[in-house]
Amino acid sequence: MIDTIFIEQEILDHERTKVVLSRFPRSRRIIISRYQEIFNKRTQNFRLQKKQPALILASKHKNFVLPAPAGFGIGTEKNFYFSHMYNCLYDCRYCFLQGMYSSANYVLFVNYEDFYSQIETTISDNAEGRITFFSGYDCDSLAFEKISGFLKTTLPIFSGLERADLELRTKSVQLEPLLSMEPQQNCIVAFSLMPEELAKKLDNKAPSISRRIAALARLAERGWPIGLRFDPLIYSYDWKDKYERLVVSLLEILPNESVHSISYGPLRFPKKMYSEIFKLYPDEDLFSFSMKEADGIVSYGNGIEDEMSDFLLSQLSGVVSSDKIFQCLSQT
Repeated sequence: MIDTIFIEQEILDHERTKVVLSRFPRSRRIIISRYQEIFNKRTQNFRLQKKQPALILASKHKNFVLPAPAGFGIGTEKNFYFSHMYNCLYDCRYCFLQGMYSSANYVLFVNYEDFYSQIETTISDNAEGRITFFSGYDCDSLAFEKISGFLKTTLPIFSGLERADLELRTKSVQLEPLLSMEPQQNCIVAFSLMPEELAKKLDNKAPSISRRIAALARLAERGWPIGLRFDPLIYSYDWKDKYERLVVSLLEILPNESVHSISYGPLRFPKKMYSEIFKLYPDEDLFSFSMKEADGIVSYGNGIEDEMSDFLLSQLSGVVSSDKIFQCLSQT
């Protein structure tokens, strides 16, 4: 899967580096000074690089925990995110990462303990109320687990944090170590979802919707709180029927008490980001529908956004408590 691994000089002897390298005994290994000299190179082609990404093992030195974008949250007033990894195994056509990064290579930061320290500091600095930390903003929280071991070390940290919730955003059906652990009620496993017909075209390399639904059903049965994320809502021919079938299939198998939260949001891009993604994939069906630009944001426009949001809410009304449903209006 990974032929080339770049390794920062300062983490050559890090125990986590050694573990990751042991997974790829035949890989070509190149020592570098800092990950930016590879990851931030100009004139890289994200589309071509995505066919065979390299792995970069690095140490992060700042910005371990950041405030979540405005409009991003599931009920708590204070929301933060952290990214132990940049880029994703999957190749979803609407993903903002392809418009934000020039490189499709994976960056894995091995100094997890520095993230944990900053998480605890963030909780101390926000002395009142609950805080939600989001993982999976710049990567998929579960997809790289067999290599990174991120969850295996992170979940025990959060089990001791009384005022903090952790959301693991994912499309992965890689369920370990979740299935082998006792469920934590402050850890929400949140699956990104869309109708199967759309996912087949747009969620390249990601598990099918039917496999994701089967995975979340297993986790719900085990006792893990489940998040359903309809973000972004994708407009298409016969979209109402597609989303209705999706919602029905989810609610048929999920006990109401297992659903921690549901969030939904429109497809939106900052203008510059949209231009970068469109240049990479000008012939994609996603961009065949006329998009509108207003105040530097490219979207379907308020009319379609409101229609799709209202329809989804109508499907959930009377089935899921309204205090579990949240609109996400972040720009990506």
